[in-house]
Order: sequence, then structure tokens, then C-alpha cells
Amino acid sequence: MKKEWNQYDPGSLYDELIAALHQPREASYKLVEYLRHLTPDRFRQCVQESEVVIREMGITFTVYSDAGNIDRAWPFDIIPRIIPATEWDRTEIGLKQRIRALNMFIQDIYNGGKILKDGVMPADIVLQSKGYRQACIGMTPPHGVWANICGSDLVRHSDGALYVLEDNLRVPSGVAYMLENRNITKRVLPEIFNTLPIRPVSNYPAQLYEMLASLRPDLDDPTIALMTPGIYNSAYFEHAFLAQQAGLVLLEGADLVVGKDDYVYMKTIKGLERVDVIYRRIDDDFIDPEVFREDSMLGVPGIMRAWKAGKVAIANAPGCGVADDKVIYAYVPDMIRYYLGEEPSLPNVPTYVCRRDEDREYVLEHLAELVVKPANESGGYGMLVGPHSTAEKVEEFRKLIQEDPNNYIAQPTLSLSVTPTSCETPNQERIKIAPRHVDLRPFILSGKDIFVTAGGLTRVALVEGSLVVNSSQGGGSKDTWIVGDVQEGEEI
Repeated sequence: MKKEWNQYDPGSLYDELIAALHQPREASYKLVEYLRHLTPDRFRQCVQESEVVIREMGITFTVYSDAGNIDRAWPFDIIPRIIPATEWDRTEIGLKQRIRALNMFIQDIYNGGKILKDGVMPADIVLQSKGYRQACIGMTPPHGVWANICGSDLVRHSDGALYVLEDNLRVPSGVAYMLENRNITKRVLPEIFNTLPIRPVSNYPAQLYEMLASLRPDLDDPTIALMTPGIYNSAYFEHAFLAQQAGLVLLEGADLVVGKDDYVYMKTIKGLERVDVIYRRIDDDFIDPEVFREDSMLGVPGIMRAWKAGKVAIANAPGCGVADDKVIYAYVPDMIRYYLGEEPSLPNVPTYVCRRDEDREYVLEHLAELVVKPANESGGYGMLVGPHSTAEKVEEFRKLIQEDPNNYIAQPTLSLSVTPTSCETPNQERIKIAPRHVDLRPFILSGKDIFVTAGGLTRVALVEGSLVVNSSQGGGSKDTWIVGDVQEGEEI
């Protein structure tokens, strides 16, 4: 593969592995040298082995629009992404700072709303948010933590700095793929793990269990369940994987019932058994038909009553999605200053809030240059990427913003960093190495303590020039290596 690597040129883009033509970054030097010395046949064999492993392990995701083909094999690239440990340590500090402020914000708005009364942010954007739940007013979850599992998306701009693109607090997904990416890489590139100090990610299931157990400090051995919408959910592979790895009981809403004593019970062949903690992978709207959507067949009637009575802990807590709002995201730096008295360690992507007259005027004048996002969509849906859109789409969003400015934010189109990625040539005769854009979703667990994964899920836009990394829209993924400072004997 020497020829491919010698020809690899990211141009003016910030590359995660290659600093300049023929110059690997210090942390990635050994990896690049290892890959350079693989023959083209051996490299193709590694790619094919990864595809076999994915099929054998049943690593899938679901695309609802694929009629007649529910499950797809997980799209994976064997060339890892590397982040130096020194940089990651700073990033981890920023992520912990951010989740502390977000949890304090959610606790505040359901218990007096001091930040709103003090005028730090407009009350109406909170109280009118789709994620705001009146049913949660007056509640304080264990440790005052609402968002127990958070996936904050990070992007690196051409200036080399990492920015927070958004926070996913409702039911963040992807951590199982992070873990499986490491397992696949160790299967197909085992030798490199002996030469680089790569921080482990395998401790996540144990940390997840420990965090969930901490939500019932009154119990020595709580029964913990993962509540899934079922096998047809796009993230069901992850639900089953995490339940198995972390030792949780995998249940659907129909498997649970709330008793007259307001405790939650699961139905077993031996009768009803109490459940103490529920890791729910179901949106608020569907969790309890007595409180939210009456037509929900996924939830458990009375589960909100049990939660409010303190007889079951729910992670993430109902109502935490208010901080998942794209408009409220713009105010997170202000939250950090307000609640913690600190400057944000990790910057937001510069954001225009369309409810502000000055911001809206700028956005409408520069729509073709900006990325526009609605407040509550996820997965890359419902947004405008101006430079990659049509004139008709731009005008459609102009009308949407004018009709409902409170629902939209806009951000500059960042020059996202790239990393070398294996790509088949059009005739598929060989595999070439080409730069592709990436983002990163680290996962933060918050309970009694805060734990951040070593790296996270790197998503990659497999289409040349594309910025869309979501697997549901043609993106793929890579193993993410935090290189440096691994304790002797620590399992990778």
C-alpha cells in the first residue's frame, strides 16, 4: 500500500492522521507505517475480513425506508482514527463541565426556573420546547442528574480545534457500535495493538451498570432493566447488545406493569418480580399512555407515577429532552457561566438564533452558505446544508424560517476534518485511500460520578465531499484510538 499512502493528499483540509503530504502526525506515525507496509492484497483481505466479522457477529442497523430489507450490515472502515491522549484529556474535562451544567439547567427549570427569572435565557424557548414536560415539575432525580447517558457530537474545524455540534440527551445511540468497532479492529489488525498505547473502551458496560445501580443507593443489588421499543426499532441491535454486555434484563413495555403499590414489576414465568432501575430507550411521548400519548403501545401505564413516587429510577429521566433542543443548545455556554462560574472549555459551533432579529436577517441573506437546523429533529433530518443544496430547497427554508423563526438555528458550514478512509475505485479493481469527513460522538455517563468514554463513535461520510455522516443516510464508522498513557497491564 506504499503507493496509495504516498499519493494520499488531504490538500487544504485538516487531516486527523496526516499533517502534510508524506508526514504522519506524531501519534499516528506507527499506524501509518504499519498500513503502508501491507501489500494491496493483504489490505483488501483485511477489509474483507472485517465484512465477514460484521456478518458473523450480526452487527446491524435498521433503515426504515428500505422496503423489504429491514437490517443492514454495519458500514465500517478499517483505518482507525487517532486522537492524542493529551488532547483528549482536555476534551474530557470540557465534556464533564458541559454535562454538569446541562443537568443543573434541567433541574433548575423544573424547580423554580431561576435561570429564566434572571434573564439569562428567554423563558418562552424553554417552556414552548417540545422536550419540556410539565409532568416533571417539582421532580429531583437521584443525584440531581436528569441526563444519565449523553452523546455529545464533536467536530474538528480547519483550525484544528474541536467544537460541540450538538448534545444528544434523550435516548442517545451508537455506543454499541463504538465497542464493536474496537472488537472488529482487534480481529483484523491485531499486531498494531502491541505497538501503540491505545486506551480501552471495553469498560463501558461495567461503567454503565455501575452508574445505573447508583440511581438506587438505597438498594444493595437493584434489578436493572433495559426497556426497548422492540425488534423493529432501528437501534434494537444496540439494545440487545448492551443488555447482554452490562447484565441488564431486556424488556419491552408489555413485559412491565405498575402495581397498586406504585412499584414496577416485570412479568416472569414465576410471577411478578420488581424492577428498580429502568434504562429506557423509548422517547417521552411513548413511555406512559396515562401521561403522554394515549395511543402508545410501547410504554407502561403508570410508570410516571412510580417514578415520581421514587419507587423506580429511570435513565434518562423523563423531561431531560428539553436540553436536547437545538435552540437551547445555543445557550449552553451561558449555562456554564451561570451555574458553574466558569468559561466553557469546549466551544459551541458559532450559532445564529433565528428568533433574534439581527441573527435572522443575517441568516436569510446568507442561507446558501449556512447549515440550518430545526429545534427538535435528529439524525440529520429536516435540515438544510446550504452549499450542498438546491435553489428550490434554499427558498423552501427561507419560508419556513420566516413562518416560524423560533424553531430554527443556523451555523456556518464548517470545514470538517478528514481522515484516510479505504474506498473502492469505480471498477472495484482496487481499494484506494482517500480523505473523508468525520465527526465524533463520545458518551458521558452521569450518576454518582461522571465517566467519559476514551474517544467514542467516529462516524465518517463515505461519499466523497459529503458532510453527512449518519449511517441512515449513507455514512459509516471507524474505530477511535486515544493514544498514550495506558496503564501497564490495562486491557485495550
